[in-house]
Amino acid sequence: MRKKAIKIPNASIKRLPMYYEYAKELKENGTKFISSSGLSDALKIDSAIIRKDFSYFQIKGSKGNGYNVSRLIRLLGKLLAEDKETKAALIGVGHLGTAFLKYSLLKRNSPKIEMAFDVDPKKVGKEIDGVPVYHINEINDRLKPDVTVAILTVPVAAAQLISDRMIDLGVKGILNFTTARLSVPDQIKLHQIDLAAELQTLIYFINNLPM
Repeated sequence: MRKKAIKIPNASIKRLPMYYEYAKELKENGTKFISSSGLSDALKIDSAIIRKDFSYFQIKGSKGNGYNVSRLIRLLGKLLAEDKETKAALIGVGHLGTAFLKYSLLKRNSPKIEMAFDVDPKKVGKEIDGVPVYHINEINDRLKPDVTVAILTVPVAAAQLISDRMIDLGVKGILNFTTARLSVPDQIKLHQIDLAAELQTLIYFINNLPM
């Protein structure tokens, strides 16, 4: 009888980049081993949660030493596809989009922003930190077949139309920074990040903390 596949919680998956970045910091500082309690102290995550997260991905430590940092980097990097280049296209080169193009972490890690699209004549035809900016009307001709991720930082009214267009062109995942609630096929991975909502949530917690 075949074993039932274990469903990995989204929260566990979302913590992987945090573990990965911190493990790289540890290696840079010369640390060879780290315990779950050490990770817990640094990342402010309960050690039981860390051990559970790692168990989903068969990441094991050794008794007495904890987790080998180099091995941790290798395993987490493989899970996050850092061993191969994932290419992304940015649609919308306003303030937020420009910040993405200048974000140093995206220059070192996957995915790599390969190209950007906008309608502003002051930006179209130029490069921002080495990334070429094309007119949105050129997207059919310019989008490369190996670009699998789209990052949307466009006006809300344009988000669904552009999302549909990117999916038609072969994109497999969309990171949506607009407030539009996009409708996508089941096979497309959609991540919604509403910065205003995140700030409002933070303000709620600040105002409702127990005294």
